[in-house]
Amino acid sequence: MMICPCGTELEYENCCQPYHLKVTNAPTAEMLMRSRYSAFVVADADYLFETTHISKRKGNSKDAYLKSAKNTKWLKLEIISETYDKVEFKAYYLNSRFQTEVLHEKSNFKLEEGKWYYVDGVFY
Repeated sequence: MMICPCGTELEYENCCQPYHLKVTNAPTAEMLMRSRYSAFVVADADYLFETTHISKRKGNSKDAYLKSAKNTKWLKLEIISETYDKVEFKAYYLNSRFQTEVLHEKSNFKLEEGKWYYVDGVFY
């Protein structure tokens, strides 16, 4: 059994996998953020595309998500702060020289018809 990459310390099958398998929807913006991070780790491009708000999908193809996920070695997710529809996080990964780098973003999410979607974010 695999510990979920999103940082909750739960098993993947009891954390983000049900969202990835469309058994249920992420109940909060934070859980959507966590499940999207996990989707990058497990290279689930369909989930990443489907949880991107429809207004932002044009520049984010499934192929682009898959390429990004497969070309990045993700190490850890750290949630800095969260509110109803915003999540600030740091995602740690290895660059091409095997040095740790940090993606620091404050993401915006939108709830529509009972489902959360990633809209956009500001990088720091």
